[in-house]
Amino acid sequence: MIEIEKIASNLVKTPDGFWTARNISAVSYPVEGNALCYEVEETSFWFRHRNTSILQVVRAFPPAGAVVDIGGGNGFVSAALLKAGFDVVLVEPGEGVYNARQRGLPVIIHSTLQDVGFHPETLPAAGLFDVLEHIENDLDFLQALAPLMKPEGRLYLTVPAFSWLWSVVDEDSGHYRRYSLPSLELLLEQAGFAVVYATYFFRSMLLPILMLRALPSRLGLRKNQPIEKLRGELTRSSRWMNTLLAALLSLELPALGRRCHRWGASCLLVAQRR
Repeated sequence: MIEIEKIASNLVKTPDGFWTARNISAVSYPVEGNALCYEVEETSFWFRHRNTSILQVVRAFPPAGAVVDIGGGNGFVSAALLKAGFDVVLVEPGEGVYNARQRGLPVIIHSTLQDVGFHPETLPAAGLFDVLEHIENDLDFLQALAPLMKPEGRLYLTVPAFSWLWSVVDEDSGHYRRYSLPSLELLLEQAGFAVVYATYFFRSMLLPILMLRALPSRLGLRKNQPIEKLRGELTRSSRWMNTLLAALLSLELPALGRRCHRWGASCLLVAQRR
């Protein structure tokens, strides 16, 4: 396990067991976002499938040490990685750190990446799971991350796909953009990473997002709404609907980590520092 006090310069240990930065910068994420996600993560077909997909790819391209889960929210992905036998450090600037503690994560840093003060070439691996789209200057962020990672340290990344799927839901969620694999691979290369594996996933969600979010938003039929309204879309309270969506999504799992899907509502990449 990483010894945090030896690799970071701007952290203090709090009485409740967290490491916290002396100053925490603002982020583009709804204040209530962590609380909403915490309510639905365990039962949501979306969160569960994302975890399964990430774990499958991480097993296919394993890290050489702890995965630093940057912007890891309530620790849902971190907890799954930990349960699968990987060392994890959660870095989260919001209130999700308290939910992550409830999930039993042993090392939690309450901070943004830039405020931690990580020393150069100290991070064995990093995860950015639906984080990069919340960062206004994504290239600057990745260029700042690369020197902190050990040579050939692996980066695991998920982001929403395709600008033509943009909707008011992206706006409400604090997104700056959606990505394609070519644009994301170019971005990573410019930042000092070499892409090892890249695929689309959430293939079964592409048409529903287009028909229920993107097109209505363009036609002015879907307006901005509080993020709590998305709860139903994430959980699908109907058991048969949840089961159907999970079954459809599971069809893409056998190929993940071995082959690349050419379309889907999200991107999943593995890169390593050059």
